[in-house]
Amino acid sequence: MTSHITSDTINASAAGTWTLGDLVVNRLGFGAMRLPQHGEALVPDAVPRDREQAIRVLRRAIELGVNHIDTAAFYFSPLRSANELINRALYPYRDDLVIVTKVGPDRDSSGKWLPHATPRQLRGQVEENLRQLGRDHLDVVNLRIVGTDSIAERFGALAELRDAGLIRHLGLSNIHARHLAEARAIAPVVCVQNMHGIGASPEQSRLLRICGEQGIAFVPFYSIAGSGRTAGATATDHHSTLRAVAGAHGASEAQIRLAWSLHQGAHVLAIPGTGDVDHLAQNVAAGAIRLSESEVADLNSLSMQGRCGGVGRVNQRSAAARRAGSVAPSPCRTGPPAPGRR
Repeated sequence: MTSHITSDTINASAAGTWTLGDLVVNRLGFGAMRLPQHGEALVPDAVPRDREQAIRVLRRAIELGVNHIDTAAFYFSPLRSANELINRALYPYRDDLVIVTKVGPDRDSSGKWLPHATPRQLRGQVEENLRQLGRDHLDVVNLRIVGTDSIAERFGALAELRDAGLIRHLGLSNIHARHLAEARAIAPVVCVQNMHGIGASPEQSRLLRICGEQGIAFVPFYSIAGSGRTAGATATDHHSTLRAVAGAHGASEAQIRLAWSLHQGAHVLAIPGTGDVDHLAQNVAAGAIRLSESEVADLNSLSMQGRCGGVGRVNQRSAAARRAGSVAPSPCRTGPPAPGRR
């Protein structure tokens, strides 16, 4: 039976805080992607989640101190929309609640993906998020992209909506480092939301470091799911080192993954998602886990190993050997992460 830390007394504030522009949030937040359905997200045949269950999860998240919710208009299943669930559960919104949305991708009513929005279409997506959430402005809007093309025209369109008062702050999602520089030349960027977790590639970790150096929040997605992405964690994402650290803390591997993410820098914000109240409490409790330097080093080593064929299929490097300098650097290399949908 899997161990986990959980307590109704552990609050999201245990993870510390970060300021998005002028908005203070607890570093342990909530991602709404999994809320509208059971099982895999963002697929046309998703099974809708019970509405009252989803509403209970959202209200419980607020009770546990979560004040940063990540969502998008394209987070929906048949009969359920993440934005409308948030509206139903939490409106009128608390003054300290920060809702972050994403624009760029779109899905038709059947759930099939459509071409990404043009600069002109982005305003319609912003207005749809406003309507669904019942707000007159959006706290933070991330431009979600796929590919390597210039984002100047699209980000510029959002900057105009920011100047018009429809958006308070801007962010980016699923980008390469050069996109961040391109966007910052147009308008301030308060956060970057990219795939990152134990086993991250050098390019993914480099962007995390760049954000820290520039005072920009880095918000990893799939930090628990890993290579399973929208379907959730897979067997190949487990490793003896991860199990050992979890056992030492009486925690689950998922909780250690979240704790490790939060240990990557004060600018890192976690947004784990769930449709289950008990899992929610476990995720929030992960913000109180304090890993030792040696535990962080051991878990960091899995990122290097993961570049040689996956975290679950490599030999473990011990902290002692690493400190003794007896472990040669890995010869493996990897390029930028392939853009995916989330």
